[in-house]
Amino acid sequence: MAYTAFLEMQEKNRIRFGRELGPMQPPAEPGLSDGFTLKNSALRFLRERCEELLFDSQKTEEEHVTGKLLGASASDNQVPYNMEMDTNRLCLELELGRFIDSGTAEDAYNVYFCFLEMFFGRYGKSKRMVELLSEFESNGSSLLMKHRDHYSHSVYVFTLGLALYECNENYRRAFMWYYGYNPDGGKEEERRAANMFLAYWGVTSLFHDIGYPFELPFEQVISYFEVDRKERGKGSLYLAYHDLQGLIRLSAEEKAHFLDLYGQDFDSVEEILAHDIRLKLGTAYGFSEDYIQHVISDKPVSPEHFGYYMDHAYFSAARLYRELVSALGVSALTTVHIDALSAILLHNSLYKFSVSFYKDPEKRKEPLRMDRHPLAWLLMLCDELQCWDRIAYGRNSRTELHPMAADFDFSGNRIRAVYYYDSEEQEKIDRFKKRYSAWEQGGEEGPAPRLKAYSDMAEKEQRFTRDIEKIVDTSLCPLTVRPDTRRYDRAKKHVYLSESNFLHLYDFAVALNGRYNYMDREDEVDAKTLEEDFERMSLEYKLSNINQAKNFGRYLNVLGCFYTDRPVDYEMIRSFTLEEIETIAPMEHERWVREHRAMGWIAADDYETLPLPEGLSEEEEKSMRKALREQLRTHKLAMNGDPSEEEVFAHYQILPEEEQDKDWKPMVCMLRLIKKFDGLRIYRLDWEEED
Repeated sequence: MAYTAFLEMQEKNRIRFGRELGPMQPPAEPGLSDGFTLKNSALRFLRERCEELLFDSQKTEEEHVTGKLLGASASDNQVPYNMEMDTNRLCLELELGRFIDSGTAEDAYNVYFCFLEMFFGRYGKSKRMVELLSEFESNGSSLLMKHRDHYSHSVYVFTLGLALYECNENYRRAFMWYYGYNPDGGKEEERRAANMFLAYWGVTSLFHDIGYPFELPFEQVISYFEVDRKERGKGSLYLAYHDLQGLIRLSAEEKAHFLDLYGQDFDSVEEILAHDIRLKLGTAYGFSEDYIQHVISDKPVSPEHFGYYMDHAYFSAARLYRELVSALGVSALTTVHIDALSAILLHNSLYKFSVSFYKDPEKRKEPLRMDRHPLAWLLMLCDELQCWDRIAYGRNSRTELHPMAADFDFSGNRIRAVYYYDSEEQEKIDRFKKRYSAWEQGGEEGPAPRLKAYSDMAEKEQRFTRDIEKIVDTSLCPLTVRPDTRRYDRAKKHVYLSESNFLHLYDFAVALNGRYNYMDREDEVDAKTLEEDFERMSLEYKLSNINQAKNFGRYLNVLGCFYTDRPVDYEMIRSFTLEEIETIAPMEHERWVREHRAMGWIAADDYETLPLPEGLSEEEEKSMRKALREQLRTHKLAMNGDPSEEEVFAHYQILPEEEQDKDWKPMVCMLRLIKKFDGLRIYRLDWEEED
């Protein structure tokens, strides 16, 4: 069934017009139905398990009674509300698929955008929460000795969790039992559980590292002090955080809400989380609520008690709590939101060093079972597994050997992982193997030779797998890991010379949309109005504007141009030539065609010819035909099948001039828009040699 609201709309159109029309089911990823790779498993979860995601029966009833549609598409009230929800889910499926293929921060951005729009209500309200993490990492992390990406990493963690839920029956059953669903209750019960899992796993995984902007300054001070190679410890200079009440204190409304939920008075977020963790783990691990609350409250103020490390997980949980209150409202928070926050709080060091003591043979407790805290179990497992394709920012991290890709097989309730290292680093690997062999032949005296992550996977001790098994119980999800090498495919990253903080994509998209609404009057409209217009559109149309802005760097690359905020000794350009416009326009048309095909649009002009009720004014008929286009998901400029680049170019050539203008004029608009952000300028590479 997949997108059931599309099928319902299709049936309504068949009855209404007496023949088969749209909308059609969008094309699925090849191998989606039976594959057990990371991509197939995660996307199959979204397409097949999450039917009726965020559907609203009350809105459906209201539409039936009033005859007014409540869903947005190109504008308000054009499609049924549930059809908009299905379209949103399709957007998430496609954007996650693109991210899995590329792993870039720009594509991770789109996944965040989808999730916030769908589950937080509006991206614009929460964008700074996720944007700050990337901004801090890209600008400040190079000052550290060790640091790797956490922005794309979090979307990979999200993806791993979806795939594991999809393929591992043991975890699905544990999750369903824990949250009151009957695993043997049939498809409807499974659907409801899957939709709940997506919502709360997304909150847990996508935002588990948003506290890094609090840890990075701490590490910068430590790194600067350790320039003389002094080890951190007593005598180190370090930061600590005080006056935290503004972050963790509960308002009177919040206190009353959590009293209703838990039957207990709380004064701070710390107290709620300590209570939740004690309820879940206290008996099994032998600790009291006072103990765990003391450890939690000590984290930000006394890093000397924790090996001179600052725990970003504390700030991730506290910061996310504030965002949930702001975006959803206190009354919407559930005990499962608190479960997500406690999972985040536990995932870094709290569970490992203050609950299970997994590195201490004398104090070590049993690894966490999935049925004790399903979200925490999954987060800790996926967080450890996701060590590939992470940008190295730190000075030492940039020279270490890390896996650049990974293949997963989730079949048989197991995880089989192959981590790939760049074959260009084979010399390092061969040197390690030689040293390790000599160590074995020498009686294994002293510590074994190490080569960062590779040795942890390649040596017989299997440190990588063994450490995970000390943290989480994998008896119901056996894990097998091996390393391999292959050539690093840098082309898949689509990295161009143009560089800017991709966080401006939202601003670019808002401005591009404004260009359509205020043709040649952009300067007459203020930013607030432009954003309000943008926010009224559906997620599908917002993403279309974002992806149009994202592709600007690719188009410049083809032209031998780039943008940057740095002063460089190249020719600055202020306008495109006719030849350059003729190059860009077909490329933008191809992007539009492939975007619409992926979203299930087909080529047809029925919306312009189908009969409408009599007596409509010209304006009413125009509005109804626009709505009909969205309900049929047909467009006269779309293309069916999977056209080649040459076929798309030929299709562009026969478009009317006013339609061709829509493909190049936005790019000319970008020339003006891009100068408004961070002083960006566009330059032309000069490859001609001087005589």
